[in-house]
Amino acid sequence: MLGGAGFIGSHLVDVLVEAGHEVLVIDNLSKGRLENIAHHIGKKGFAFYREDVLEARRLFELAPEAGAVVHLVAHKIPRYESALKTLTLNTQATVNALELARERGARFILASTSDVYGKSPDQPFREEGDLLLGPSVSRRWAYAVSKIYDEHLTIAYGDEFGLDYVILRYFGTYGPRQYLDWWGGPQGVFLDAIFRGREIEIHGDGKQTRCFTYVVDAARATARAITAPEARGQIINIGNPEEISILDLARLIHKLSGVKEELKIRFVPYSSFTKNYEDPRRRVPDISKMKALLGYEPEVSLVEGLERTIAWYRKEHLASFRPRTL
Repeated sequence: MLGGAGFIGSHLVDVLVEAGHEVLVIDNLSKGRLENIAHHIGKKGFAFYREDVLEARRLFELAPEAGAVVHLVAHKIPRYESALKTLTLNTQATVNALELARERGARFILASTSDVYGKSPDQPFREEGDLLLGPSVSRRWAYAVSKIYDEHLTIAYGDEFGLDYVILRYFGTYGPRQYLDWWGGPQGVFLDAIFRGREIEIHGDGKQTRCFTYVVDAARATARAITAPEARGQIINIGNPEEISILDLARLIHKLSGVKEELKIRFVPYSSFTKNYEDPRRRVPDISKMKALLGYEPEVSLVEGLERTIAWYRKEHLASFRPRTL
């Protein structure tokens, strides 16, 4: 598993190890965290190597055989960072991962993203639907472009070499172990701000809606994609169609947190990130294929998932500071 010490990856490791699978994790820990998988180190059938997936030679040395290659490495939307890094890392890492899967005769699982749907008005998003991105002058779309390329490259490997592959498009995954900055999405950012008595920053007007997937649901669906024969050669949305606006999400997290201090919100214009930044107004998945091909549908509601995430935050992060009002 490439990127297995990261957020989704570490939960997938939990699911696979619990099911008795042998798991080898390769992660350079640039975003992944050793503590996410530390409870598995020393277990029979589990191995971890701190290596960079861009080093193709090392991948082949470390994985002399594999039944599946799960590729979770990616650089996300370049809000504040380099679009060049997003484009180059996401494409080259996928080439290396595909070559490993091809040489080993392994099923290839590509972690793609709901971001590929862009601004498509065709809701809910179906895997066979059109993809509609904004202009190239908006570097915000660099992530989507890189993942669309990854998808096409994966399909091309299937056409040219008979590669057994599954492409998974994740929708707004959140939960324990998520990052507390925008790399991890709004839940971590909002939680940290609420407990520290700070303003919540909401991009745009906050009326844009999203659908969020509890990470354990995402991990269980991914585990099924590794083994399900029906998933071969398929693109599958991994999500939960429960829809909420970003502003209402902030209000809900504040309510569930138990913090008595009044919620403070500051609306941040997109122009503060970079020129021509865009944000889709709505993003809802059609999960028919996930249910039909993987035999899985979400088990955790947004409220329950947020409650579990808040409990994790209290345990793992509150000890490092004194919250203002509880």
